[in-house]
Amino acid sequence: MKILSTGLKILSILLLITGCSGKDKTFIASFSGEVSEQKWAISDLNPELPSDWSSYGFLTFDLKSTTSQRFELRLYDGQGIRRLNIHPFENAWIRASIPLVHFQKRNTQGNSMASISKTPRPGYWIGFSSQVGPITSIDSVGVLMRFPVNSPTLEIKNVILTMEPQDSVLGPVPLVDEFGQWIPSDWPGKVQTLEELKLSWAEEEKQLGPGDFNYGKYGGSISAKTRATGFFRIEKIDGRWWFVDPEGYLFYSTGSTGMRPRSDMARTKGREYIYKTLPSNEELFAGTNIRGGGSDPSIYTWNLVRRFGPDWLPGWIDLTIRRMEDWGINTIANWSDTNLGDSQRKAYVATIGGWGLETGLMGMPDVYASGYAEMVDQAAERQCAPKKNDPYLLGYFLGNEPPWPNRENEFVGLVLDGKETPMQAALKDYLREGDTPERRKAFVYDTYAKYINTVNAAVKKHDPNHLNLGYRYGGSPPADLIKASTGFDVFSINIYGYTSNLDAVQKIYELTGMPVIIGEFHFGTPGRGMAPGLAQTKNQEERGAAYRYYVENAAAHPAIIGTHWFTWVDQPSTGRNDGENYNIGYVDVTDRPYYELVEAAKETHKRIFDIHSGKAAPTDRKALVQ
Repeated sequence: MKILSTGLKILSILLLITGCSGKDKTFIASFSGEVSEQKWAISDLNPELPSDWSSYGFLTFDLKSTTSQRFELRLYDGQGIRRLNIHPFENAWIRASIPLVHFQKRNTQGNSMASISKTPRPGYWIGFSSQVGPITSIDSVGVLMRFPVNSPTLEIKNVILTMEPQDSVLGPVPLVDEFGQWIPSDWPGKVQTLEELKLSWAEEEKQLGPGDFNYGKYGGSISAKTRATGFFRIEKIDGRWWFVDPEGYLFYSTGSTGMRPRSDMARTKGREYIYKTLPSNEELFAGTNIRGGGSDPSIYTWNLVRRFGPDWLPGWIDLTIRRMEDWGINTIANWSDTNLGDSQRKAYVATIGGWGLETGLMGMPDVYASGYAEMVDQAAERQCAPKKNDPYLLGYFLGNEPPWPNRENEFVGLVLDGKETPMQAALKDYLREGDTPERRKAFVYDTYAKYINTVNAAVKKHDPNHLNLGYRYGGSPPADLIKASTGFDVFSINIYGYTSNLDAVQKIYELTGMPVIIGEFHFGTPGRGMAPGLAQTKNQEERGAAYRYYVENAAAHPAIIGTHWFTWVDQPSTGRNDGENYNIGYVDVTDRPYYELVEAAKETHKRIFDIHSGKAAPTDRKALVQ
């Protein structure tokens, strides 16, 4: 672990000698190696800082980072570490006011792992940690970065404690140009003019053509055929699970989530000054039959208007289908625009809801409420009945990444301490026979079983023809949850990392006997104003190498029948609604492909049938992280 260099130590001593007060100094941390940390005593940062921070609201300081990579902000005391992950804007001075509550207790507000694990701020965003506790005797502050790329540095100054937030972007502004690109950074291929961008678009369209993937009408491999039913189904053949497409061809699902004509909505309200210019939603959607969907405009959509004109939706759909055919992507995956699936040109998944997750605690609906089953039935009828005869529908996802697994005791505490509800009454009644940690946990899983069985029955009632792809679990679901997840045709799990965690997949397979679909994974790299995502690579070339290693080694497992990338378009550099600003797209904000990723994916998709059949070995070339 790297500590402050000798040169920086000397600089700190000289600053002290010259009589600068701590809060006015600039403190610099440089990062290299696999894990690199800089640590300062609070008396050096600001001699006026107390050790007891519990009566304050925010740790406030000015920050400039040469990278968009996350770093850990660590508070030290005699008992250990309290930490948060900070994702800063790149090459911009910001004022950060970190809510101290997030160092002291875990967040419980949110109905998915994404919503419960982070919070946006004007010039950065915060990822929460499980390392929380008292902040009554803080003695030092540290910043730590894992796998830093290109020797980044942080500058920190004006460290104080405040009661109110003072967050702002200090400069330079604007940060985002008219094409949605990050102004303070440069990279090869950065767009300078609209004429240049139009030439790039035209060149891509000239090169697109049907790829050599041996796919049939619905995306299955015409190399192998079994019984056809007119709908997607699953079958185990020679010890290996497959999707089977409507024509009977064996189908391994290579998909991308978020295939929609807008990037995740950037939070523009109150931050208009960091954009060179912004369109209105009226401008973006005036020529289409769809509405803007929120107050925050998408610059990606603006680039589609530039590309296809005011009536851009048909052009975008056609281009997206052509890209799928050229790149070997056979599935329109989760979070995608319904117009794309409705075009009846590619297999698609449907994510359905209306089960009360939005109002439930930590993503658990109140299944004890009067009329719950009727509400679920009506939601299933509304969403499933119109699709029951659609041959292009691969199946239904029922929900996404519930946050309560492995946090069951916190969930029970929320129910007991909250307002009076039917669930609270049922819980109190349940605990009258004994209030133990075991019984509290048992109640959670009884509630979950009641919930998922109700939903499963309603979906099957209104659409008996299509697959139940289950609940897209995240992280490491406990064995109790895996065993309780009955009634699905396929077990779905989102696995972020450099592999699909085949040991965890094998455990799921042994406990359920179901085939498995990976609902989300991705790789990103820091730069262009964007953070590297949940699995970082050194550069764009290594994103492609990481894709090949992950997908091919997943496909080699006999139970894995699909791998879906997250996501189609880069997230906004200024952050979506929860702050995320990851470089994880097949295409960038200017609607140009990352060819390093695309070409790697094409190579894998050409081999995917043979790999899953056991006829070809997956690549053993791992990606470089830094």
